[in-house]
Amino acid sequence: MPQFQWEGRTSSGETRRGVSKAVSGDALRAALRKEGVILTSMQETKETGKKQKYNPQKKIKNVEILLFTRQLSTMITSGLPLVQSLEILANQIEDMDFRGIVKEIKEKIEGGARFADALRDYPKCFDELFINLVVAGEEGGLLDSVLQRLAIYIEKTEKLKKKVKSAMIYPVAIIVVAFVVVIVLLLFVIPVFEKMFKEMGAELPAPTQIVINLSQMVQSYWYIIIGGVVGLVLALRYYYKTESGHRNIDRIILKLPLFGLLTIKASVARVTRTLATLLMSGVAILESMIIVAKVAGNKIVEEALLVARSRISEGRTMAEPLEQAGIFPPMVVQMVQVGESTGALDSMLNKIADFYEDDVDTMVGNLTAMMEPMIMVFLGVVLGGLIIAMYLPIFKLGQAVG
Repeated sequence: MPQFQWEGRTSSGETRRGVSKAVSGDALRAALRKEGVILTSMQETKETGKKQKYNPQKKIKNVEILLFTRQLSTMITSGLPLVQSLEILANQIEDMDFRGIVKEIKEKIEGGARFADALRDYPKCFDELFINLVVAGEEGGLLDSVLQRLAIYIEKTEKLKKKVKSAMIYPVAIIVVAFVVVIVLLLFVIPVFEKMFKEMGAELPAPTQIVINLSQMVQSYWYIIIGGVVGLVLALRYYYKTESGHRNIDRIILKLPLFGLLTIKASVARVTRTLATLLMSGVAILESMIIVAKVAGNKIVEEALLVARSRISEGRTMAEPLEQAGIFPPMVVQMVQVGESTGALDSMLNKIADFYEDDVDTMVGNLTAMMEPMIMVFLGVVLGGLIIAMYLPIFKLGQAVG
């Protein structure tokens, strides 16, 4: 974007000078006129000084977006102009890439662009939900309150993600650690016992022989085993990226005991919170349903929401297709029905989101407490079985000596 050195006068006759960026001279003239400055002269100049490099297409953390949104809302509520607020925020953002993005957005607004249009150039930073809410806020003159709702929405969504991740990560981490321990035992510990048993020349019990055979197999074909595991993971990832694979795996996830229920509850909380935020900000319901479907987090739920949108466009209610999908809890369907009949769908959706966020929190706590003894039993059986199998010949030798 060109940079101009300019001079102008205010309505009171005061002389103003400065250096600003704008798409063109006319854009600069219009921007200064909005600030009460009549442009008298300008000259395009080259930027001096070494600029910091940054990646405008980098994915920014949601925590950074949350802080930016909340602070921007506070500044606008306090009466500061949008451009000045963005300038202040850009100077205090620690992330270099995000700082550069905010500065570019400020420059585009100074050049005559709308805030929402400037945000569209950074899809990895500001998603469709964010942009649509900003559009509604600008058109309705409620940008500060819309940004406040966005900040609350991002904060609650992040908390929900952390709860679900904590429930998923714990058992996976324990199983991975157990797998690594078993491999180490089979590769380094069992061979020591095998050598000792060969020197004894005694016939080995069946469990001991099975463990030794397993150890020999791992030592001989460890590269095939590792390659098979890596290949399986990569194949599943590739399959999940396909349309049918995405749908099939998500359907299997919903049918899993405990985890399937947790997934649907988390999805309901996310969907209802998003839809309530959009409707409260003045976004049309048909447009809102498209955005909501994208944040569902599960292909089956996404398809059910798109079917519901199609039915709404035909003049039917939302509750009916949600009930026919067969995946949403009856309470959700009934509360949506009540919200539609009373004209308070947005507040009813917020109540559903509050309930299921608390429910997910409780379920994660119960699930973790329930899995701990199960994981301990699993580790005890696997590791204890290996140790007992190795000591069985020693026990028998002791009995023979006795």
